[in-house]
Amino acid sequence: MKDFFRMLEERIQKKDTLLCVGLDPQDEPAAENSFSTLVSWAEKIISQTREYAACFKPNIAFYEAYGPDGLQALEHIINKLIPDEIPVIVDAKRGDIGNTAVAYAAAIFDRLRADAVTLNPYLGEESVGPFLEYEGRGLFVLCRTSNPGSAVMQEIRVCDPHGIGEYYLRVAREAAGWSDRIGLVVAGNDYDALAKIRKDVPDVWLLAPGIGAQGGRIDQALVAGMRSDGMGILLTISRGITQAADPARAARLAVEEMRRAGEKPAAAHSVGAGSARAQKTPRIKQEAELTQKKRDLISELIHADCFKLGKFTLKSGITSPFYIDLRLIISHPLLLSRVAAAYCSMVKELKFDRLSGIPFAAVPFATLVALMLDKPLVFPRMEIKQHGTKKPVEGEYKAGEKVLLLDDLIATGASKLQAVSILQEQGLKVGDLAVLIERGLTCRAELKQHGIALHSYLHIYDFLTVCRESDKVTEGEYNDILKFLQADKK
Repeated sequence: MKDFFRMLEERIQKKDTLLCVGLDPQDEPAAENSFSTLVSWAEKIISQTREYAACFKPNIAFYEAYGPDGLQALEHIINKLIPDEIPVIVDAKRGDIGNTAVAYAAAIFDRLRADAVTLNPYLGEESVGPFLEYEGRGLFVLCRTSNPGSAVMQEIRVCDPHGIGEYYLRVAREAAGWSDRIGLVVAGNDYDALAKIRKDVPDVWLLAPGIGAQGGRIDQALVAGMRSDGMGILLTISRGITQAADPARAARLAVEEMRRAGEKPAAAHSVGAGSARAQKTPRIKQEAELTQKKRDLISELIHADCFKLGKFTLKSGITSPFYIDLRLIISHPLLLSRVAAAYCSMVKELKFDRLSGIPFAAVPFATLVALMLDKPLVFPRMEIKQHGTKKPVEGEYKAGEKVLLLDDLIATGASKLQAVSILQEQGLKVGDLAVLIERGLTCRAELKQHGIALHSYLHIYDFLTVCRESDKVTEGEYNDILKFLQADKK
């Protein structure tokens, strides 16, 4: 049984190449001798480039244009001319459901006996199901295409549990979850999209057209889209090789450039790596791994001036050498969506009927999270108004329902327990509190005594680590803050 991605990785390791050669005949379809014309052309290109090719990718449209002779020629090219050890992707961009999709799959995999195919996911998971029935075959789903007009559809801003972002990112995450045999077609001339998609789906294979004739650069595409293992992306070049005076030389130069780009250390392009001096600063060990996604969010919070140094009197009356003001987030829409996505990732497995934000800082966060998770929202009035309905809890609810409580951060449990009490007095059940930052060192145990489980996306030590690595605080300031936190704990 063929296994496309295994074949591909073996080929890449053997030949040290990420080149996908597009076999797209560009001449006008001839009235006579179509079969022999196409076969002769393809034989010339394959013989000159197979030493450098990780795979070949014929676009079926160019062969369909020749009628039956063209499809017969394509079948011959795939099964007679391309060596068995080199995988073949048929660029068909099929997209349908039901019996039509079954027929498309049979044409590609039974008739042409291709190893992989490109598909259009617009009709959803049902459109790829019949292709997945063929074990071992690879599927590349259109995600971010290289044509300028694609932005009209693919860059529409959508809201989901990951935040507010471009539609193509939603496609990437959704399609990647359908099967581990699905890759994504991502424009090789859109480095920002390559980097975003690689960050969101770090293991998925990317097929990147748009190199050369459409302006994409090999080095920048690889830096943005390559996996940490040096694979994970195929750079497609068609006209730049097939229409070159010397296709073999064009293929060789492309591969040599890929090898040079692949030798550049990945660390040079990582975000938030910090300085070597800053990383030597001793710190308290975090309970959980500080992922790159969390580092990036902390960096954005710092950039939005949410972290301040000085002398600040807290609600408890204690004077603190630092202050975290998360109310500023609402003035930064993209950051707000990422914060809401962080909450979603933290609470998506919890069981609850309604969301509630503690006024006022958490209400915008809770509103967006409620929208993303499609959950109804209520909130307690910390001070009951003396006019109107005088409701202690705003919104619709029924006694006995379970409420997930949200707040921006937690230093002590006092105000949180006040909100819990208001909700419980109305017959609502509260068993979980989610915060973006756990600032205090004793609040988790305090809440547990009242039957409340605390869920925090970041710990104060995570925040301080990134502050130190980015030189937002000096080593002396960092140590002073640690001493303050430890004294506050005692």
